[in-house]
Amino acid sequence: MLYLITNRHLIKRGDIYSVVSEAYRGGVDAVILREKDLSYNELLPIALKLNNITHQYGKKLIINSCFKTAQKIKADFFHIGYEDYLKQKLNLNNMPYGMSVHNIKEAVYAEQRHAQYVLASHIYPTKCKQGLKPKGLELIKAIKTQVKIPIIALGGISEKNIAKVIQAGAYGVAVMSAIMGSLNPYLSAKYLKQSMFK
Repeated sequence: MLYLITNRHLIKRGDIYSVVSEAYRGGVDAVILREKDLSYNELLPIALKLNNITHQYGKKLIINSCFKTAQKIKADFFHIGYEDYLKQKLNLNNMPYGMSVHNIKEAVYAEQRHAQYVLASHIYPTKCKQGLKPKGLELIKAIKTQVKIPIIALGGISEKNIAKVIQAGAYGVAVMSAIMGSLNPYLSAKYLKQSMFK
């Protein structure tokens, strides 16, 4: 499974809708809408339009952080960080969700609280996490021994290393800049997808 995390500030050509459409055409299976600088009123129309695009392609849309938006558009999944989950104490009983984790303890916690998947990061060096040491493939392998829910790997993943991430036990991979910052999101998604099982 190939996941795309949005960041409209990285777009070099087109807009968020064209990039997501091209990414779906190229093989992205799900999009995590993550535009944390937007208010609910700003995010909602984007989420509604992306939800329509997503379902036209038969894919999945995941809303990051804004539970109100996820509920309103009846998103396929809600996504939340471990720390935010502890602070917000949301009632997620009726909403499938996943959780960002950075170690085994957080992954086990997520599974115990009925998360459908964990997003484990960061695996390789990335500009998004400068100054922080990457966890490497060992993080995926370690989490895999302790939880049964799918592990989605994030952080510095490219065509060159994506197959190793899957071989280490990840169910899928999430990328941001590799597609959002690409001049050709369709080809970038296609090459990533093709490289997953080489």
